[in-house]
Amino acid sequence: MNFIRKITSSHSQKDEAFFMMMKSILGYNPKNISYFKEAFTHSSLKKSDAEGHSINYERLEFLGDAILGSVIANYLFKKMPNADEGTLTQMRSKIVSREHLNELGKDLSLKKFVQSNIPNQNFGDNIFGNLFESLIGAIHLDKGYNFCEKFIYRNVIEPYVDIERLEGKITSYKSVLIEWCQKNKYKIRYQIYEDTGNDSHKHFSVKLLINNELVAKGRATSKKKAEEIASKRAYYKNQNQINP
Repeated sequence: MNFIRKITSSHSQKDEAFFMMMKSILGYNPKNISYFKEAFTHSSLKKSDAEGHSINYERLEFLGDAILGSVIANYLFKKMPNADEGTLTQMRSKIVSREHLNELGKDLSLKKFVQSNIPNQNFGDNIFGNLFESLIGAIHLDKGYNFCEKFIYRNVIEPYVDIERLEGKITSYKSVLIEWCQKNKYKIRYQIYEDTGNDSHKHFSVKLLINNELVAKGRATSKKKAEEIASKRAYYKNQNQINP
């Protein structure tokens, strides 16, 4: 405790609380807490340093994304010695998918640390994955690649990566559905329209038609997500035909 008091003696109790929370997530005492503060600083604050460089998590997110991909690639390379490049790439994409990263960020409750001019409830789910990547970037700057690797093994690979299960995981229901329709010469069409409803954020709704028959609907904050939701619903409606 004396060590922590020395580090935070010139800072507020709020800083000390943040230090302790980061320590519990990381599993070690951060050397430079400013990296982690930046990892949770949203661009809406428009913060900058003395030289005019922006201070927010976006650059750390870029760094963390690259390191995460590298660690996962190295793990798969060793774990799947008979897999070709295409298979390894697909497996890595499944592990570091936006959906999976968002879940990892939720598990660590990262959104509660965000410093922003935007109310937390207005953020979409992608904020969780963005913060998870920026946290990895901060760990790399603070302690180096080896600590990043340990963190990723502890929080991603050991609890979540099951090679056999991932080999059968679908990453894009839309792609599977389009391939099935092309194979059977079915006409597939997505009708997209803007749908604000009573929500504060713009939403898009989509109708998925196969051979001009309405098969499924989807609604989300982006066209791509809405299409994927509708495609997933259509896939499970027709699963016995798609996978006879």
